[in-house]
Amino acid sequence: MKPQEQPASHFWRVWGWPVALGLMMAVGLVSALFSDGGLGDMLAWVTLGIPTFVCFWYGWGRRRPAER
Repeated sequence: MKPQEQPASHFWRVWGWPVALGLMMAVGLVSALFSDGGLGDMLAWVTLGIPTFVCFWYGWGRRRPAER
């Protein structure tokens, strides 16, 4: 009889997207601070815009289910 296998860690399942969005925001902020136009500004817009869009989507864009 085989011993039961340990379940895989759920750390990345739970925290994967928040960590990715946080890293994206950090890259965007550093890019916005140190770039002087061109590609750096475009990188800042994209890397700060995606987390902002996600926050709006999950914060205001979705309707909450009706209470019973």
